[in-house]
Amino acid sequence: MLVMKILIYSCIFLTCSAIGILKSQKYVYRVDELKEFKNALNMFKTKIKFTYEPLPEIFKQISSTIEPSIGSIFKIASHNMSFLTAGEAWNKAIDTDILNINMEDKNILKDLSKLLGATDVEGQISQIEVTSSFLDEQIKKAEKEKEKSEQMYRKLGVIIGLGIVIVLV
Repeated sequence: MLVMKILIYSCIFLTCSAIGILKSQKYVYRVDELKEFKNALNMFKTKIKFTYEPLPEIFKQISSTIEPSIGSIFKIASHNMSFLTAGEAWNKAIDTDILNINMEDKNILKDLSKLLGATDVEGQISQIEVTSSFLDEQIKKAEKEKEKSEQMYRKLGVIIGLGIVIVLV
């Protein structure tokens, strides 16, 4: 009977700790995804500046080059461009729930759609640069939030797990 109690208490403690760790990872993933978006936008800017390829083709190339979760956004946008305008396709791809970014980040990325495929190369490059500078600010905010919240959620998971075990004992 004692072994069974210890096993149950251990499971409760480990589950609460794991939940805290998983919650804290969201902040880490957000920073990584924003940096990857910035990298992808730099690739995008270079490709439209020097290759003059169509946007769907550029997005396909970017999707195969970068990290899979961000790459899937570019792949979805590329696919959507076959039946939507470039701006609408980009917005629809950003709205998917496969990312760890928040609404403010999504809105900044959606601003890119205003001139996407609708203006000349220079207009699109300037919009990419503006979006990239906004992403720099979001990365700074996300890193501060990560520093603050990552440890808090890890410790909170451990403390709640420990508290539940103590109450049950």
